[in-house]
Amino acid sequence: MYLESSMQSMTVEEREEAFTDVARLLDSAAFEAMIEGNRKFAIFSKNMAEAIRLNADELAREDARHAQRVMQQATDLIRQFETVHPYRMRSHSVH
Repeated sequence: MYLESSMQSMTVEEREEAFTDVARLLDSAAFEAMIEGNRKFAIFSKNMAEAIRLNADELAREDARHAQRVMQQATDLIRQFETVHPYRMRSHSVH
């Protein structure tokens, strides 16, 4: 699989940065889902983002196959959100 081979070729710092970026994308998806009223997806995405963020260093240093599995689950969740919401929010206001 492409992602697995790319994770194995990354340095620990690059893997950690990739996990941080994915956590940021999950946070963004959680925010949009909450605004749209999809509370369950928002909570799940936010929890996954927080778990990845808190463990990014450990995930980056572990076996690349394990790191790839976590990354694959996170990217699958992001893709699922993007499939259901192809038109992303450009701005928002809270009243």
